[in-house]
Amino acid sequence: MRRFRNVCAFLLTAVTAVALTACGGGGDTAENADGPVTFTWWHNGTTDTRKAVWEQIAADYQAANPGVSFKIEPVQNEQFQTKIPLALQSDSPPDIYQQWGGGNGKGQLPSGKVADITEQTSPWIGSLGPIAQDWADGGKQYGVPYVGHTVGFWYRKDIFANAGITTPPATMEQLNEAVAKLKAAGVAPIAIGGKDRWPDAFYWGYLATRHCAPEELKKAVETVRMEHPCWLRAGQDLKAFLDTQPFQPGFVGTPAQQGAGSSAGLVANGQAAMELQGDWDPDTMSALTSDKDLNSKLGWFPFPAVAGGEGAPGAVLAGGDGFSCTKRAGAACAKFLQYLTSTPVQEKLAAVGAGLPVNPAAAQALTTDSLKSVFEYTQQAPHRQTYFDIALPTSVGQALNDAIANFFAGQGTPETIVQAVNSAAAGNK
Repeated sequence: MRRFRNVCAFLLTAVTAVALTACGGGGDTAENADGPVTFTWWHNGTTDTRKAVWEQIAADYQAANPGVSFKIEPVQNEQFQTKIPLALQSDSPPDIYQQWGGGNGKGQLPSGKVADITEQTSPWIGSLGPIAQDWADGGKQYGVPYVGHTVGFWYRKDIFANAGITTPPATMEQLNEAVAKLKAAGVAPIAIGGKDRWPDAFYWGYLATRHCAPEELKKAVETVRMEHPCWLRAGQDLKAFLDTQPFQPGFVGTPAQQGAGSSAGLVANGQAAMELQGDWDPDTMSALTSDKDLNSKLGWFPFPAVAGGEGAPGAVLAGGDGFSCTKRAGAACAKFLQYLTSTPVQEKLAAVGAGLPVNPAAAQALTTDSLKSVFEYTQQAPHRQTYFDIALPTSVGQALNDAIANFFAGQGTPETIVQAVNSAAAGNK
């Protein structure tokens, strides 16, 4: 799946200071934060580097909070979709588990095992901004994000300059003109990892966000119905864009992030000019090339405006990574999640490229001007649209992604994308 990178180990001193000041709270239906507790913690950091990061965090927190210990179980990201529902039906679910919020998270609430941590988080959750609402439902908080992500175009400034493109495209018309210039210069205009399917959804999702007013976006997610004409217009614009053949040859079989031949690798090694991806892309690219100056060659621009669109100008397609707690130690878990969002820890996350900090005070630790631009653009955006496959119920979001991927592969129509959502929603009731 998407949005996950390797990060380096944290320094002990800063995070220990934070742990000493992390706030607890009274229990709701969960155990109180006071007293000894051993957390069972499921996260998706399965690489050696990611495992080391979370182990260090746990060790630092444990050192500063006597009586707290951790039993950590890394889980492959793709396995969460099946493991978590089964765990929530059991008598021993993990105390802390990776969670991406939205409709996925709401679908877990009927289990009765997810802790309501509203009381513990209410004094500070508002400082994280609108992203925290992805882990809330009905005015109650059921999880906390620790990093945010925003999608936009990452591009090679040197390749743009060689093709005579002096300004990043601001409209779809300008993007089409850039594609033509890049083709004439003999380079693939846009790389995409069609083999993994989820990168395709970014295009339809952004076109929908540009065409649909924020009120319609919210309504469609809440009702799980797409009836307004703006949804169809998104597919029609997507077809027109695909007809320009903007991607590398064989894009349907190209992976997104695995190896130098992936879409990220093509941009990193100068074989393609740009890629529509999240803020994690530069970090992903750097591992796929020997070019030590790559970061200085990369720029970022937001998804272009569309003609006649009713969406809020500057709206972003975004998501985040977070954790939820189960009830056995919910209050103590909430205390730990606050620790993850405090400034020193967030600065370390930002400095190693884990994502955009959910704590704005840590933004100064972002390491490149491009990432700082992404953060600032996100902060100023008039609307933040969560990835549709996350915002919608899991089965509906998957049906949408499948329909979009099939459309990229030449199957289906703009109408079938909308129909896939509405049909899946009807079957989900």
